[in-house]
Amino acid sequence: MEERMMKNHSITLYNRSSGVVTGVRDVISFDLNEIILDTEQGILMIHGEELHVTRLTVEKGEVELEGVVDSMVYSDNGSSREEKGSIIRRLFH
Repeated sequence: MEERMMKNHSITLYNRSSGVVTGVRDVISFDLNEIILDTEQGILMIHGEELHVTRLTVEKGEVELEGVVDSMVYSDNGSSREEKGSIIRRLFH
């Protein structure tokens, strides 16, 4: 099993209309009402209106977003890809 050092994870949100999320491993999906990110602290679901990923920097693990943010919710942080896959299957099943 491969062990990785956990990177820092943070969320900076300005007036509920723009923000930056760091410690992002992957962008799972996004549309105008929801952005789902795999972060160092678990799956992060961002709900709102007119949401857009304005910049993705894979090397740094950063995502910039714009739109009206209504909520941000974390799901359980699985320790392996298989566990994460099961979370995603539960979200979309």
